[in-house]
Amino acid sequence: MGRLGERGPADGPPLMVVPGFLATDRTTLGLQRALAAAGYRVAGWGMGMNRGVRADTLDRLAAQIARHGRGEKVILVGWSLGGIFAREVAKARPDLVAKVVTLGSPFSGDPRANNAWRLYERVAGHPVDRPPIAARTNEKPPVPTLAIWSRRDGIVAPASARGAPGESDRQVELDCGHMAFGVSGRAYPKIVAAIRAF
Repeated sequence: MGRLGERGPADGPPLMVVPGFLATDRTTLGLQRALAAAGYRVAGWGMGMNRGVRADTLDRLAAQIARHGRGEKVILVGWSLGGIFAREVAKARPDLVAKVVTLGSPFSGDPRANNAWRLYERVAGHPVDRPPIAARTNEKPPVPTLAIWSRRDGIVAPASARGAPGESDRQVELDCGHMAFGVSGRAYPKIVAAIRAF
């Protein structure tokens, strides 16, 4: 519960949280609050429920990032599929992005190395390996990139969220399940600490 919209100090580093598949800005409100309390100027992505990638997803997300940044580069924190969106928009528009942090995002290896790909295909309406954008998910964005992952994820294969050498700049392991990245008060302090240290 609570209001949506920007939170945190007006002069804090701008940061945007991109929700995972079938999640919204309200789903990630606790994480947004934790990051705001840590001194970031935080916003959600402002695009409703994440129902999978569409042809215009990256353009719309880039516009939201530019609006939130107001001339400054924005830190993107993407949970699960939201992390893939964050990585891809950073490749397309590195001028808008300070760095990318993924939380249990399946950016590496086989796009079916997770327990949600069948549901994704039903909801999104396209094969998980043939999205309506030119995605190069395992290619590292041209900005600093942190992959936060868990061997206890339970939905995304740990190797897919950790990535192979060269696919991110740093990898940090958390001891939590996949949903906890976005909604667990126990995970938030560790996520905040990893972002601050990066």
